[in-house]
Amino acid sequence: MEVTVRRTAALVARPGGLRPAAAAALAAASASRQFSLSSLTRPLPNYPGHVPLTRIEKAALAIGSGLMALHLIAAFAEATATPYFIYRLRDAMLASPTGRRILRDRPRITSTSLNLPRLRELPAGTVGRTYVAWLDREGVSPDTRAPVRYIDDEECAYVMQRYRECHDFYHALTGLPIVREGEVALKAFEFANTLLPMTGLSVFAAATLKRSERRRFAAIYLPWALRNGLRAKELINVYWEEQLERDVDELRRELGVEPPPDLREIRRQEREERRRRKREEEARAARGAQT
Repeated sequence: MEVTVRRTAALVARPGGLRPAAAAALAAASASRQFSLSSLTRPLPNYPGHVPLTRIEKAALAIGSGLMALHLIAAFAEATATPYFIYRLRDAMLASPTGRRILRDRPRITSTSLNLPRLRELPAGTVGRTYVAWLDREGVSPDTRAPVRYIDDEECAYVMQRYRECHDFYHALTGLPIVREGEVALKAFEFANTLLPMTGLSVFAAATLKRSERRRFAAIYLPWALRNGLRAKELINVYWEEQLERDVDELRRELGVEPPPDLREIRRQEREERRRRKREEEARAARGAQT
């Protein structure tokens, strides 16, 4: 490509060379070809597992994963986090002494690194015991987080990975379950705290909830999420591995996070109420049949 540009420049500069209009057209065509090829040329990877994308591919990934967000949520998060939002989150870490330590140490959250059997032996009410109890109740594992692949900056890629791996700690801190209603509430909380676009766009999944769930989300969990997410400290700067033996209520107060009403208990009470009403209706129907 550089040879083509040099030949064009030489031809234009040669005495008695091309006429001005022809020279301008040739130069424009050469520049356009150079732009096109640079847009389609794949860069080299910046870290293990990195899949560098051209600008066209990044746009296609954002649109395609957005249309299939339930299946490609990780790719959608990465495609929409750049160029601004993941850098804002990285800068928030750099502005915090603890955040800087996390970026230097690069800890990973896995069942092995946390030693889940040890967490189960911690006293009730500690961060670690609350976290592992939430994992056990919901039937999930910290080992299921997809690796970051599409963020070019290696440090920002780690920031996104850290956010993903901390997600279950946010669940444990707030007590929200993994049912869709709980995930939407937590995504609203995360958006207010991190400003990552994927978390904000995920809130639109509230439209797929049942009518009673939508009403509850609008009346209780959305106001809670926005209020707490905005006033809480940047949760990306919590070194969770160092907080495991702390009292969880003390950490909540320190971070400025107020747990919402227990969604699992609310849903359990609603199920019991529905079953009670069904039994009463069946009993009335049986009495009517006897008369």
